[in-house]
Amino acid sequence: MRRVALLLVAAFAFTSSVEAAPAAKSKRTAAASARAKRAKHPPWFKGANAPKSEYRTEPLERPSGDLWIRAENLDEEVKVHIYNADGSFDNEALGKLDDLFRCVRSGEVRAMRAELYEHLSRVQDHFGGKRIDLVSGFRYPERTSSRHHHASAVDFRVQGVSIYEIRKYAATLDTGNMGLGIYPTSGFVHLDYRAPGEPSFRWTDYSGPNGGKRSKKKTGRTQPARKPVS
Repeated sequence: MRRVALLLVAAFAFTSSVEAAPAAKSKRTAAASARAKRAKHPPWFKGANAPKSEYRTEPLERPSGDLWIRAENLDEEVKVHIYNADGSFDNEALGKLDDLFRCVRSGEVRAMRAELYEHLSRVQDHFGGKRIDLVSGFRYPERTSSRHHHASAVDFRVQGVSIYEIRKYAATLDTGNMGLGIYPTSGFVHLDYRAPGEPSFRWTDYSGPNGGKRSKKKTGRTQPARKPVS
């Protein structure tokens, strides 16, 4: 009887080990699959300075000056012409744009860098006058190193146009000190002006909105809004 009992225990142990083997193998396969998936996923952020050989050497052509922009987070839009008859900037038109580009969180308005508006007009001209959708302009509760905080950056889309096509064209406008990023997950292009002499920078960012981070309010001042803003 004892021998029979021992044989039954051994048989049970063998059966249990045979049944557990597929489960263990399944777990190893799943873990290997997850590692392979992570290895194939592109880096969340990838960027580098743009080679100076890729900078534009010809003078930038003057855009039409027409702008049709809709601010997505505000559900507001404006249509303006940014130039006066003598070729100078129309401050009233710029003021309307500055108000549209205001910080969504704080309501603060600042004078955006006018050259950004010229670039957006060039983009709009190139893509047949299609509306530009503003994702983000001036951001006051932002880290002070951000170009958005200093009113010299814009995140945008062009209605019906691939962000890759937008980036490709925007790169042809780079005469130096330009930041140009693409955000495939969120579906927009970032364009900014940097300090004179600072190298142009290109990047791709697959993170979602805010990259999962919250901005902390910073003190400090940027250029005040243009007046009048009507």
